[in-house]
Amino acid sequence: MNQFTEKITDKDFIGKLIPQKAPFVMVDKLLHFEDKKVIAGLTISEENIFTQNNKFTAPGLIEHMAQTVALYTGYQFFLKEEDAPVGYIGAIKKAEIIELPSVGNELKTTVNVLHDIMGVTLVTAETECNGKVIASSEMKTVLAN
Repeated sequence: MNQFTEKITDKDFIGKLIPQKAPFVMVDKLLHFEDKKVIAGLTISEENIFTQNNKFTAPGLIEHMAQTVALYTGYQFFLKEEDAPVGYIGAIKKAEIIELPSVGNELKTTVNVLHDIMGVTLVTAETECNGKVIASSEMKTVLAN
């Protein structure tokens, strides 16, 4: 089982693990990785394209969850010494946004992988801010060929 306890906070390294590029990067740290689970973080900045009126918007939260899945996949490929694949959100079954976090806050998103077969990953995602759950979703991501 692949697992690590060291946090990865090097933004350049994180950038190599996901296909998204600035200004569209919505994860800036890998906090935990194991088979079927990943925890990623994001410090919300004023410059973020999903920040409006000092708040991080709902589309930003959804994209942050999706990029947490991309980080999970990208890190798996990194461990195999392969480039991170491009993927996209295939479907969002349900998404609940409870609260919009403010600039300067740290998001922590836990993704549990339910199924990962032939480039299709089905997950549940839960985003916390200041110790409380502010968003959750169930989504399917698909790797592009």
